[in-house]
Amino acid sequence: MNGKLIGIFLIAAGVIGGAAMYWLQVYAFYERLDDVALTVTDGGVAQPLDVSNLQAIDATSSPIRFRACFDIAGDVAGDPCPDATPLNTPGWFDCFDAEAIGDALATGTAQAYLGQFNVIYGIDRVIAVFPDGRAFAWHQINACGEEVFDGNPPPDGCPPVPEGTE
Repeated sequence: MNGKLIGIFLIAAGVIGGAAMYWLQVYAFYERLDDVALTVTDGGVAQPLDVSNLQAIDATSSPIRFRACFDIAGDVAGDPCPDATPLNTPGWFDCFDAEAIGDALATGTAQAYLGQFNVIYGIDRVIAVFPDGRAFAWHQINACGEEVFDGNPPPDGCPPVPEGTE
């Protein structure tokens, strides 16, 4: 009888631990944002975007968890971001489909622009714009961050590394 109780306890602890880990990864650290200032960098100067229907999430646990979906009016002129690679989101944030955005960028259906260089050191905000006015934003590691986060000195052309950035 004692073996059965121990087995039930171990299985229950494993199920509860697994469920808690899943919830922590997918739900716990994200928060919905009501207001986000979105810009496109044009010649090094930030140009504000007039957005509507904004849905955005972020998490303090990682600087690359920011995602946003929104609509813009008019054309966008900005610095292109040729290495734009949208990152996946939790399934409950269903307005952002990283695979579809990535496919549209690869085929030229959507255009990616630098939203903000070093929004946090080593992390850029990227904005992808579709011809119908739909737009998406996310954070991704830039060339400066790739080197510095690996413990190397920043490449030429990068700003000085802020103290405490590793």
